[in-house]
Amino acid sequence: MPYLALDTSTEYLSLAISTAEGIVARDWPAGQKHAEMILPALASLLQECQLSMEDIEGVAFGNGPGSFTGLRIAAGITQGLAFARNVPVLGVSTLAALAEGCHADQVYVCLDARMNQVYCAAYRKEADVWQTIIEPCLSDPDNIPLPDGSNWLGAGSGFAAYGETLRQRLGTQLNGANAERFPHAKDILKLALADFSAGKGLAAQDAELVYLRNKVALKTHERIKK
Repeated sequence: MPYLALDTSTEYLSLAISTAEGIVARDWPAGQKHAEMILPALASLLQECQLSMEDIEGVAFGNGPGSFTGLRIAAGITQGLAFARNVPVLGVSTLAALAEGCHADQVYVCLDARMNQVYCAAYRKEADVWQTIIEPCLSDPDNIPLPDGSNWLGAGSGFAAYGETLRQRLGTQLNGANAERFPHAKDILKLALADFSAGKGLAAQDAELVYLRNKVALKTHERIKK
């Protein structure tokens, strides 16, 4: 059955649809234009897959952490599409999705959270199932929680923004980093499909977002203190 996934948590717009032949996914640089790009892009992808929204059985979305505005766009579009079709939704961690796309068994994920902070988490794959070693959290780059063991692959925009600091903090536990990696809808869909099949989808109104930062906007003098 066809399922749709979308992510607007970063500067990219990412969409994916599961088909009988596999997952078809597309990514576009969006900057601040996710809201105006997403519906035309979705229409194009549906046409490419020779499907319509009437065929979609559920919608998964990156529910954070990430850009506050981007997450709101993803949730709003997801709820609108799901209400119209009366299909279930699933929120998937953007950090877990980023780990899924790295093709490694141990991934330390860091996304740039601005304000000199990162969203981070650590995941280990055991028997093809991801185990959360460090729960998603907001941290200063020089004080990120340390995972156990070594041979961790770093991934995400945090390594582009604060690479030197993160590498010093993780030391020999880190075995390389992919700073260009961002959450892809394809990986969100991979993580969501089993839960959709198991009937774990939620009603559209129950879609939730994960912000991690309690205070989304700081005043100028508060930023200076950070």
